[in-house]
Amino acid sequence: MASDKVQQVNDAEFDGKIGSDQPTLVDFWAPWCGPCKAIGPVVEDLATEFEGKLNVYKMNVDDNPATPGKFGIRAIPTLILFKGGEVVDQITGAVGKAQLVSLINKAL
Repeated sequence: MASDKVQQVNDAEFDGKIGSDQPTLVDFWAPWCGPCKAIGPVVEDLATEFEGKLNVYKMNVDDNPATPGKFGIRAIPTLILFKGGEVVDQITGAVGKAQLVSLINKAL
């Protein structure tokens, strides 16, 4: 499901991946989630559009329950934007690209 610009991340790797000074967008999703599939191509586009300025990861919440639990994720898709390991903002639900671009710009 992920392209070469959007990597899968698991619970064990998570803290190391989001600790970067470069903003990081994490898409929390599951294979059975329709809205997650709908927003997937938008996340791929953003990874291409912001290449070099933004790290983009996807985390399967079924395979990695610890991290979503730590951030209180109760609905998917949830996209959380991090900078320096800290949460900048988050969006839940299949939102439009413009709303995600606005979210990303908060951390650039």
